[in-house]
Amino acid sequence: MAVFIYKAVDRSGNVVRNRVEETNRYVLLKKLKENRYLPISVTQINVRRKSQNVKKQKRNIEASDSVLKSVRRQEAVRKQVQGERFWNKVKTVANKGAKVKQRDIVTFTQNFYLLKKANFNNIHALSTIIETTENATLRAILEDILVGVESGENMYVTMEYYTGVFNPIYINMIKVGELSGSLTRSLEQAVQYLDETAAMSKKLKSVLIPNLVQFVVLLLLLIVGTVVAVPAIQKVFTEMGTSDQLPAVTLWFKGVLDKLIQFWYIPVIIIAAVIGGVWFYINTPQGRYNWHYFKYRAPIFGPLVYAIDFSRLMRAILLNIRNGMRIQEALDTSKNVAHNLVMLSLVESAINNILVGQSWIEPFEKAGLSSPMVTEMLKIGMQTDLAEMIEKLLEYMEIDIDNILGRVMKALPQIVYAIVGVLLIFVTVVVLVPLIQVYMGAWLFDAFLPQS
Repeated sequence: MAVFIYKAVDRSGNVVRNRVEETNRYVLLKKLKENRYLPISVTQINVRRKSQNVKKQKRNIEASDSVLKSVRRQEAVRKQVQGERFWNKVKTVANKGAKVKQRDIVTFTQNFYLLKKANFNNIHALSTIIETTENATLRAILEDILVGVESGENMYVTMEYYTGVFNPIYINMIKVGELSGSLTRSLEQAVQYLDETAAMSKKLKSVLIPNLVQFVVLLLLLIVGTVVAVPAIQKVFTEMGTSDQLPAVTLWFKGVLDKLIQFWYIPVIIIAAVIGGVWFYINTPQGRYNWHYFKYRAPIFGPLVYAIDFSRLMRAILLNIRNGMRIQEALDTSKNVAHNLVMLSLVESAINNILVGQSWIEPFEKAGLSSPMVTEMLKIGMQTDLAEMIEKLLEYMEIDIDNILGRVMKALPQIVYAIVGVLLIFVTVVVLVPLIQVYMGAWLFDAFLPQS
């Protein structure tokens, strides 16, 4: 049960303040209204342990100035505490047996988009969807969002408490739509984003999963064959008195495997230390920034990830500009759509350039991540019609993303096949060659011929 402090007006017009325990804000507000109280405010009390964690994370984020010179610290702190907010809210509203799946989010978004397209307001649309939502956890979360909307909050404000359910990119799409007054258009983009993500995930799984299964099977065959079959063959050779020897590669790999089995704790400690070190480094401000930068520079997938993030940023900026925002406001509203610290720092640098009278396109150009064609189109747009040029840029980038994705899907199977092929050759040399050697029986002649 969560602890809340509420202020409300009773039937006599007096302001009442009280502290209560309740499942969630929605249930508390409902009970207040049933008792003819007019709610003024409802505040959930945070436990002391949580505030200590927030302070610790805030100090950690404040150390990131050396890496993200232009990123606003308040934004970073807000991102750090979202995870704790999510778990705190889920404990109070979520049914333990109901997990929110991707298809639940897709269904909610599609239904919400259709209702908004039919000119439903947010309260009416959410109320309608809540009645038809089967997932208990998602229904409770939507009820909490509805309470926030009824109290005058934007939807994205409550969604930010549930980053474990709603993707940060998804939340920022809703944020852009609400702040720009084009929620229906943002929902349409969110539906497209979810569909594209699902399609890309399906393509990657179709390539990776079968080959991953083959890799695991071959690895098990290699280990089991070396541990079981190779010693059995060596025992036969010894008992029969033959001078034939197993292949040198087989003997070497068996020796390595025997050492690993004997001193198993050493590789376990090394692997755990490496994983822990990487995890710790990535969770530091500079490590997180470098990790996000690596995502954009990584071979094969890097250009695709950046192109998708930059396309989402431009799409959000276009939506804001068409609704009357200046470029500075459009950048500030859209900066978290990509959810990448490198992209965030570029947008912040662009905003700072506008404040000092310089070009906002310059940071993207100097970063070297965008193609010259993209930055040149933006420069031309600043001299003519920026909204029209961004629309043409998005058409160009859609074609570019399709081409990059085609190259990725062409190169990825070759890389996976090469890895599986090398392992297959190793299995053949280490395990199958000794078995074939036994099957051919040449060693029998050496065993029974008189030794000179």
